[in-house]
Amino acid sequence: MSETLRLPGPRDVRATVSRTDTEAAVVACPPHPQMGGDRRDGRLRAVSDALDDRAIACLRFDYGPWDEGQAEVTDARSALAWARENFQTVGLFGYSFGGAVALRAATQESQSDSAPAALSLLAPANSLAGDSVVDAVDAVPCPVQVLYGERDDTVDSVPVAQRARERGHTVEALSADHFFVGQQARVAESVATFFADSM
Repeated sequence: MSETLRLPGPRDVRATVSRTDTEAAVVACPPHPQMGGDRRDGRLRAVSDALDDRAIACLRFDYGPWDEGQAEVTDARSALAWARENFQTVGLFGYSFGGAVALRAATQESQSDSAPAALSLLAPANSLAGDSVVDAVDAVPCPVQVLYGERDDTVDSVPVAQRARERGHTVEALSADHFFVGQQARVAESVATFFADSM
């Protein structure tokens, strides 16, 4: 049974946690809020369901007021902090814009108690607020997974994927577009398996 809550922090961030009866959770960062991205995104829900099958909770959240990608990272960090207070082990997932947010949040939290145990990026944007996030891959101290569509003409995830591959992380190219039409279940299984094996 999912629970809706307001996360503590400087911004109005609402979230849904899928379960609280487990020791592990994954924070899921949604796609671009100005393009309709929120915690109800189909890919995030599919990942949440697949995690639930493995007794891993999923905290999906909505960003606070739009801030060009800057404060959205703060929102992700607030979600990580809340999850870390309520679960023993916490992973971080992001899709599209949310992938760039997750990558930046993971590096900013790398030296804190809220640092994720594993990071999965689905079709991650390669920049945030006009700045590249590719170099951030170098600063992530945990296992990383990057999944991207070979026919994606919405976001260029290849630079992030290439850097992750160079660092020995898990990278998978799928025969898909940016939205993974008809492949959400397959993607969700891959993401959930990665977290189950890595956290």
